[in-house]
Amino acid sequence: MEPRNFDGDADRPRSAGATQTGRVLVIGPYLRVRAGGADAQSETHALRDTEARLDEAAGLARAIDLVIADAIVAPVSQIRPATYIGKGKVEEIAGLIKTLEVELVVMDCALSPIQQRNLEKEWHAKVLDRTGLILEIFGRRAKTREGSLQVELAHLNYQRSRLVRSWTHLERQRGGFGFMGGPGETQIEADRRLIQERISKLESELKKVQATRRLHRAGRQRVPYRVVALVGYTNAGKSTLFNRLTRAEVQAADMLFATLDPTLRALTLPHGGKAMLSDTVGFISNLPTQLVAAFRATLEEVLEADVILHVRDISHEDAEAQQSDVDAVLRQLGINPDDSGRIIEVWNKIDRFDPEEREELLNIAARRPEDHPAMLVSAVSGEGIDALLAAIEQRLAAKRTTLDLSIDAADGAGISWLHRNAEVLSKELHDGRFDMTVRVDETKRDIVVNRFDAVPHHAT
Repeated sequence: MEPRNFDGDADRPRSAGATQTGRVLVIGPYLRVRAGGADAQSETHALRDTEARLDEAAGLARAIDLVIADAIVAPVSQIRPATYIGKGKVEEIAGLIKTLEVELVVMDCALSPIQQRNLEKEWHAKVLDRTGLILEIFGRRAKTREGSLQVELAHLNYQRSRLVRSWTHLERQRGGFGFMGGPGETQIEADRRLIQERISKLESELKKVQATRRLHRAGRQRVPYRVVALVGYTNAGKSTLFNRLTRAEVQAADMLFATLDPTLRALTLPHGGKAMLSDTVGFISNLPTQLVAAFRATLEEVLEADVILHVRDISHEDAEAQQSDVDAVLRQLGINPDDSGRIIEVWNKIDRFDPEEREELLNIAARRPEDHPAMLVSAVSGEGIDALLAAIEQRLAAKRTTLDLSIDAADGAGISWLHRNAEVLSKELHDGRFDMTVRVDETKRDIVVNRFDAVPHHAT
């Protein structure tokens, strides 16, 4: 779709097909960035291409099967408290809505409850802002009990902020009883109370989910499996890469937020070691704070991960801005995006480049600092996957200690313990004893040294 700039004198769109119902108008009310703007918001907007932003907003609408009648940019010089955009643009867009017979308007921004109400009155159509749209998508995508709880919690927090004295039914009051009655409880107060009660119940249920997750994580920690987590902008190809690395069949589609619920699968490393690979929900620019808070339980897999793969769609025109958005969410989670010992940057979709562009990309990657490498891969073709696996194995090995030891072949309990709690790299039988080389977590190093008289491994 070619987005149009709706600045007052844009041509009216064709009216063909205007009789369809359920049609949606997507509006990008983007602030004009002043030249030389030094604030962080100006820098973020300068990074992100306006056309790409609008295309992403339309993609969000398509993700829940909405029919896009048109998508336009409405430049904003100053945010209006009443309607976000200026009065003139409100009137012009009202005409467009009538011409296209639009029933829903998606505003690619965060609207206050008052702004949303005023625009609905002016346009005689339902108005949904970016937060509400993302919440709708998450509501459709959630499959597990945990995901449903998280989405409902985020949605209720959003609804609570929408309870303003905007509609006549909220003016009603519940009467009291006899002389103790008084004015009673207003409907808006009752709605707020009911929402708060439901929020408290959901938070309690999510705490139980978190406790279960901690038990599962503790169980994995007893086994020598490390955790590798995939993070990245939505539609960067995380699920396709997940399937390529684990030979799983997780849904991978060319749509925003195709994956919502977290998935864990075993990952086999080049030298036979094992790790757990976690696929998580994709990030997006201006991710609603309600969702970051609600999905913190899901994202605990990322918080606990030994290695984080930041998957980037390097072919996307907004790749740099998307990286900044992911880094911002990681910081909200308390993760330093510049932690080179933990994060590996994965440049995905290199199959979309021609040979010359790919060579240029390789040169750019080669000039990066050694402690901040970029792994070039194609999750579709498999190119670069072996090198990525080797890099993952190297990072995991750097966090563990390799030890040599000798154990009596008759000590079945000791041998079994080592197989459960360490990664056995080699095991040879000599004169009734097993000479073993094992790799262990730092937390178990002293146990192995003291119990089996293990010594640091010296490669020959």
